[in-house]
Amino acid sequence: MELGWLLWGTAVLLLLHVLMELSPAVNFALRISFYCVLCLVSSALAAAACLLVNGGRTVKNMRIIRAVVRTFKYFFGLRFEVKGLENFKVEGPAVIVSNHQSILDMMGLMEILPDNCVQVGKKELMYMGSVGLIIYLGGIIFINRKSTSSAKMVMSEVAKTMVADNVKVWVYPEGTRNCTGDLLPFKKGAFHLAVQAQVPVIPVVYSSFTTFYNPKTKLFTSGKIKVEVLPPIETKGLTPDDVTELTDRCFGIMRETLFRLSGRPS
Repeated sequence: MELGWLLWGTAVLLLLHVLMELSPAVNFALRISFYCVLCLVSSALAAAACLLVNGGRTVKNMRIIRAVVRTFKYFFGLRFEVKGLENFKVEGPAVIVSNHQSILDMMGLMEILPDNCVQVGKKELMYMGSVGLIIYLGGIIFINRKSTSSAKMVMSEVAKTMVADNVKVWVYPEGTRNCTGDLLPFKKGAFHLAVQAQVPVIPVVYSSFTTFYNPKTKLFTSGKIKVEVLPPIETKGLTPDDVTELTDRCFGIMRETLFRLSGRPS
């Protein structure tokens, strides 16, 4: 009986392997499904560890989450080439901004996430089962993107909290995932936050995923991701009138870096 189950299991695995080799769509579906299951299971285990070690919601839990997520890259054959980590070593709080490409961004985030850093994310993430639980325990700041007044109020509180608690805040200024190999126009919330708190902006750029991950073409293979942490941009002395110029400056620097890291002309 056990031999029969073993033979059936082997046959199924072989069939899946053949289908993955022959069909990009099957390969993509299986890899994405595995990624989602891995996130759910790992989040549940990490949540238990966070509750046991730190007792509840705190940015200290990001160390546990970071350690768990950093193992994901080995399952998917992803390699990271990182430069500029020394630019995170600024005294006091800062606003970190980076490009936002896909659901795989979490791996890139945790690969370089500095200590005492929280993310700003959409409120809907709270309802994603164990994933919602773990990001809640990690101290992520949730905003309602459908309500401009609510988002502004939250960001105003974030500015006070980041200075009082000496934490860095990580924001995706594009506001949504963008796997085109380019940048979407930046929303100004992160830059208003930096100016209001008078803290530096630290741009982070990840090379384009399009060579190994593209949902439109059902591409999901192994690959290398180049990451560069750029020098901080100071905001001391800037006022709300300077936010547009600051946003445009950061966008230009990050777009140029994205093209360079991705090996495409600007």
